[in-house]
Amino acid sequence: MSERIERLVIVGGGTAGWLAACVLAARRPELTVTLVEAPDIPTIGVGEGSWPTLRETLRSIGIAEDEFLRECDASFKQGSRFDGWTTGEAGDSYLHPFTPPPPGNMGQLLNAWEEAAPELDFASAMTPQAVACAHGLAPRQRAMPDFAGAVNYGYHLDAGKFAVLLRCHATNRLGVTHLSDRVVSVRGTPQRIESIELAERGMIEGDFFLDCSGSRAILIQDHCGSGWVDRSDVSPNDRALAVQVPVEPGSPISSQTIGTAHEAGWLWDIALPTRRGIGCVYASRFLDDDGAERILRQYVADKVPGSNPASLAPRKLSFPTGYRERFWQGNCLAVGQSAGFIEPLEASAIVMIELSLRALAENFPASFATLPIHADRFNALFTYRWERIVDFLKLHYALSHREEPYWLAQRDSARMPQRLTGQLALWREQPPSAWDFPQVDEVFSAASQQYVLYGMGFPIPSPNYAPATPEALARLAEIRERARGIAAALPTNRAYFDAMTQSSPAALQGELAQS
Repeated sequence: MSERIERLVIVGGGTAGWLAACVLAARRPELTVTLVEAPDIPTIGVGEGSWPTLRETLRSIGIAEDEFLRECDASFKQGSRFDGWTTGEAGDSYLHPFTPPPPGNMGQLLNAWEEAAPELDFASAMTPQAVACAHGLAPRQRAMPDFAGAVNYGYHLDAGKFAVLLRCHATNRLGVTHLSDRVVSVRGTPQRIESIELAERGMIEGDFFLDCSGSRAILIQDHCGSGWVDRSDVSPNDRALAVQVPVEPGSPISSQTIGTAHEAGWLWDIALPTRRGIGCVYASRFLDDDGAERILRQYVADKVPGSNPASLAPRKLSFPTGYRERFWQGNCLAVGQSAGFIEPLEASAIVMIELSLRALAENFPASFATLPIHADRFNALFTYRWERIVDFLKLHYALSHREEPYWLAQRDSARMPQRLTGQLALWREQPPSAWDFPQVDEVFSAASQQYVLYGMGFPIPSPNYAPATPEALARLAEIRERARGIAAALPTNRAYFDAMTQSSPAALQGELAQS
């Protein structure tokens, strides 16, 4: 048996499997890539929001932006807006945009904000992107090059259509072998998988295996025995109801994901050109399924003009919260839901797939001899990343003043991560900074923490810590001026996508229909 790693076998399709196939085939052309996908397993598609990282991922695998937008019924995402999280009262809303605050001393910027523009919320004071989000503007003009924008952006997308696009791209353009079949057994030891047995095609040998089988985790859990780190002690949410709601032609397309708090959880609202994906996340300890469905239908009735809530058939999803004890074991790596899952509050699912694939592609083991070194390094890094996601999502609940039993339980000190408790104490004296998040490619940077903290009314440090300076005041004035320019220059999302459709309708349908 050769000690070189040349044959990559991916088990499972969906976003995780097909993105893995595209990334590894594009960036590691020396590999032969085979993807095995059970024909009867649907794509869950809960997480339909991406981060700006997806732009570079698409570019690196050779998918044009217009092609992606058309084929995935996608729209632009410029951040997340949170309604009702602080008090639940009218007007309770804040924005976590993708464009960071201006460079400089954040303490000085905070005091400049309080001195010169206290009528603005934190995001509006710190980035012109807040204006684009408030007015439903696209982040770019049609004439700009692919993936370029006036402000930072990611996407909202149809996850099922995204998987189809990736599959077609992988098999038609990147040479990936696709086998529609079921895995019935795995051969080898927990430290070295030798082959998988398929129901129809028999044995498929490989040197390295990616487990993209979702919550089934048939390689990393069932064969390799990697356990589950349960974090439901921090996040009690364990269920969701999801619906797809058609929208009227010409209706506005929101520039951000909207997360609306309710008595025992929250609702997501993701706007695509032809529909809105809406879901109700909740904790079954505090709300039963019927109660969640009533909340969901009422939200649709209130927020989607022309909708018929009675006609909707919500899909129920149950999910654990946690991650693998070992993501990488031997010659097997878990990517996607087989690696971990947490509520989609900040759309971390797709970016964790991207980060996993980037780490693998840039550090792909050439031989079996170095597998333990790669595995230890990867496992340490991604354990850190999952814990930082747990901390950041908890921050949204920790700062709330809502008084329902669910929200009181969320703020219980026994449910608070120790690291977050310490950071909140520190941040009363100094704002979040890179000193708090020293890793390369932090999942949620200091800027993200700042948008949530000060968006929810967390007290800013004393002016004595870092008084406002003329430079800080000038930076905020520049942002206000740039916001006026963006408001005048950018089209609405609806205008952008209507123009795109009219310019080249169904440009790629022929190629996709052949696959």
